[in-house]
Amino acid sequence: MIRVVGISFKKKGQVYFFSPGNLHIKRGDNVIVKTERGIQFAYAETDIIEIEENKITTPLKEVIRVATKEDYYTNEKNIKNSLVALQKSKKIIEDMGINMQLIDATYSFDKEQLVFKFISESRIDFRDLVKELAAIFHTRIEMRQIGVRDKAKETGGCGICGRPLCCSKFLKDLESVSIGMAKNQNLSLNPSKINGSCGRLLCCLKYEDKTYNELKEGLPKIGKKVTVNNESGTVISVDILKRKYSVEIEGKGIVEVELD
Repeated sequence: MIRVVGISFKKKGQVYFFSPGNLHIKRGDNVIVKTERGIQFAYAETDIIEIEENKITTPLKEVIRVATKEDYYTNEKNIKNSLVALQKSKKIIEDMGINMQLIDATYSFDKEQLVFKFISESRIDFRDLVKELAAIFHTRIEMRQIGVRDKAKETGGCGICGRPLCCSKFLKDLESVSIGMAKNQNLSLNPSKINGSCGRLLCCLKYEDKTYNELKEGLPKIGKKVTVNNESGTVISVDILKRKYSVEIEGKGIVEVELD
């Protein structure tokens, strides 16, 4: 077993394991860590826990320290500077006529790197742009292309259910979603009903799929011939959540069957 602490770089973001060293870290602490992209301000999403060593796929980076008050204010200043950099860079891109949309800009804690996230429908040659941005912000520039689902996660918003987007609220990973999951819930395949704000299939179809599979056990498919009270009929509708179905018996009308 090995001692680790779960760290994210955005609250409720993807969790990575770091070595706590000799530090006393608890869930909710702000911490300073060293990564391949420099020094970063981060959040402890777990207490110090023990996991099997074979579950660690890469050498563990160490937490440098629990963040101080000064670290907290430095990070707040970096966030404000990142927003300024984002707005300036959007204007530069517009002036250069580059077909890309900037979504986010983030300084590393030590301001040694400025990472821009963008979306684009085509390949972009942004070498001249990187040179221009490096000259303005006097730091190393990284351009990272993301998808439309990542954009929704970054920007947030409300879903068709009226609640905050799952991806921006609590989902750590954006797993693949298939049209079969919508069919599994007997949903209309109208894109306005099964697509999220990003234009892709709703994330909730994925994490609800297991529950629907469990509830469907024992339920017949629509159109199946079944026997109810010694009478033969055809299944005409199925209510998965209530675990009941309706059977049309010729000459005797419709009978509802509810499973235990």
